[in-house]
Amino acid sequence: MIDRILVRYGDLLLKGKNRRRFVKMAQKRIAERIVNEAITLEPRHDRLYIVLNGEDEQEVIEALKTVSGLHSFSRVMKSPKDLEAIKHTALELARSTVKESDTFKIETKRADKTYPFGSTETSQAVAGYVIEHAKNLTADIFEPDKVLTVEVRQDGAYLFCGKEPLMGGFPVGTMGKGMVMMSGGIDSPVAAYYAMRKGIEVELVHFESTPYTSIESVQKVYDLAKVLARYTGGMRVKLHLVPFTDLHAKLLKEVPEPYIVTIMRRMMVRITDRFAALDHTPVLINGESVGQVASQTLDSIHVTQAVTNTPILRPLLAFDKEAIMNKAREIGTYDISIRPFEDCCTVYVPSQPSTSPRNYYADRYERRFDWNSLVENCVETIKTFDVTPTSEYDFASHGFTIDELFEEGTD
Repeated sequence: MIDRILVRYGDLLLKGKNRRRFVKMAQKRIAERIVNEAITLEPRHDRLYIVLNGEDEQEVIEALKTVSGLHSFSRVMKSPKDLEAIKHTALELARSTVKESDTFKIETKRADKTYPFGSTETSQAVAGYVIEHAKNLTADIFEPDKVLTVEVRQDGAYLFCGKEPLMGGFPVGTMGKGMVMMSGGIDSPVAAYYAMRKGIEVELVHFESTPYTSIESVQKVYDLAKVLARYTGGMRVKLHLVPFTDLHAKLLKEVPEPYIVTIMRRMMVRITDRFAALDHTPVLINGESVGQVASQTLDSIHVTQAVTNTPILRPLLAFDKEAIMNKAREIGTYDISIRPFEDCCTVYVPSQPSTSPRNYYADRYERRFDWNSLVENCVETIKTFDVTPTSEYDFASHGFTIDELFEEGTD
């Protein structure tokens, strides 16, 4: 019976003098996810054992998958440091993890040098016992399908078969904070996930533009925030709704059609940048991928970036769409993102958007109206929600117009 989960830290062990702080943060995040008091943690120098004490291993594993900073895990059976006991435990583990169609080998690591048998001797003895008593299993020491590992340590022998990946990266919050420009599409939630995976605490900024867009598009983003909150350090994320309607209307009236999306994105960067500066957030983040749409050519990215000196991180820059979609399915955002409600970046896509915009044209078109006061008003009237995985807010059923929602103030 699997009695513990072995967790490995990966890149955290490369942090030199800061390693201890990163590891302790990872352990704290694990403890926050595992609320059952029966489960205990056994830290080691370069790993962590989660002792199940009879609790459901799958629930623990699902929780581990939401913790950044963890490299991989293995399901473990612990045995006394006695060769006969190790044999019996290996047989039980092999029967539960190695299929008849798979070949296997035994690999022994002897961390406790006082153990009387050598690594090769132990592997041979254990493999012979497993083959003898599980006659449907076949050994292959050169190209096995499964490797059953025996680690002999001071306090016992730990046996496991293979390892499975976790999020990797660094614990959320250890690398600072960033503002994610969040649409309701597929890309930006995945970009937020990758930023969190690298230890960045994220806050989400969404541009609401009813009646040009539906209130359901806001609901999409709120529901996406609930999913992303599972991967944050404190199981919560801030969602900032920007009242973008007046500025949106001005853009549609004053800006030539090919430049509408370019200048709209410039305004969004300005708003997010100014809002981020209020609490000294050092970076912005978006879901751009080179060449995916007209507004994500290198020229378009250059013209959009020109309105701020704040770095804009683009975690998906070199990703293909299929890879982004697969990750969205994996993290649980895809089905929400494909709901048929468009945000303000997609609801008015020009028939011939500029794929090679220039700063001097963008500057010229922006001088046609007083965008600065509209941007400031957007920043000053942002509505903030504190979202957890179990938060509930049905925008449509509350009976608000979006203006009434913003008049209510901040949660």
